[in-house]
Amino acid sequence: MKVEILGTGCPKCKTLTEIVTEAVNESGVNAKIEKVTNINDIMNYGVMITPALAIDGEVKSQGNIPAKDEIKKWISQKETSKTTEQKPKKEPGCSCCG
Repeated sequence: MKVEILGTGCPKCKTLTEIVTEAVNESGVNAKIEKVTNINDIMNYGVMITPALAIDGEVKSQGNIPAKDEIKKWISQKETSKTTEQKPKKEPGCSCCG
C-alpha cells in the first residue's frame, strides 16, 4: 500500500504526516508513506488545496487534516479490498480453482 501526503511542506502538511504515520503504525499494515511536494505532481491528482491524502493513488481528503480514526478506516478498507481482489474467482466446473 502506498500512502501519499500531498503538500508543499506547510505546518498542516507536517501534522498530517505525523498523524498518517501513527495511523499506519497502529493499523499494522505494510505501507510506504511518501511526501509529494512538487506542485505539478499535486495538481495531477486534481488537488487544488493542501494538505491532501492519497491512498494507492485515490485522494481521500484535501484541504483539511482528517482524524486518525478516519485515516485508519480508509487504510483498513483499502487493505480489505486488496485481500478480496487477490482471491481467485471460482469458475463452475473448473478443476484448477474449484
